[in-house]
Amino acid sequence: MTALIEKIVGHTAVITMSNPPANTWTAQSLQLLKQKVEALNENPEVYALVITGEGSKFFSAGADLKLFADGNKENAANMANCFGEAFEALSAFRGVSIAAINGYAMGGGLEVALACDIRIAESQAVMALPEATVGLLPCAGGTQNLAALIGEGWAKRMILCGERLGAEQALQLKLVEEVVDTGAALDGAMQLAAKVANQSPSSIKACKTLIQAGRNMPINQALTIERELFADLFDTQDQAEGVAAFLEKRKANWKNC
Repeated sequence: MTALIEKIVGHTAVITMSNPPANTWTAQSLQLLKQKVEALNENPEVYALVITGEGSKFFSAGADLKLFADGNKENAANMANCFGEAFEALSAFRGVSIAAINGYAMGGGLEVALACDIRIAESQAVMALPEATVGLLPCAGGTQNLAALIGEGWAKRMILCGERLGAEQALQLKLVEEVVDTGAALDGAMQLAAKVANQSPSSIKACKTLIQAGRNMPINQALTIERELFADLFDTQDQAEGVAAFLEKRKANWKNC
């Protein structure tokens, strides 16, 4: 069985979680995700990454609880490390990552979406971090990324009180950026990813670094780095190409360097 299906369409890589019936994560599939993201970072033709779930019911239900049934602490720590390494690699992807949430996104299934830059959810999608209900906690960035997106109060309602969010409520709370009809999340994500091809890949990498730095860096320090990275773009071919294309009224031919 292939846990992750990858294909490249234009400048967009599509990764589909494929572990029926609920597209759950295993140590092997998490390691594979990390490897795939790192490989995509080395592919200059890839500007965006879309991740979605196979089937019509689940985006992903996270980890299979059977993995923790034996109470083995070492096994649990290993899984936590696998989750962390995979989703931190996804968060650090140099291009734009988009989660096409096509159904239930629970636990580690929501955390992989939280590691993406943008989230598009289908109208029937349900999102939750229910780990505390079974004596666990979100260990793949959920406690940090959820609070950063929707604020501490609602993050506590979801994590501490076990509240689930439907797509429209998730949109209101800014957990997702767009809600689409059932079956339309992947198309919506691909359309958004296609827009990324109009942007300089070198600029995107720098801008993403700056935006995410704001989570844990004083603004005066981030503003200094912002100016430094602006100047550094003049060492890239993309900067010269972008300005030339604009002045010559033609489409830019990005080199991703």
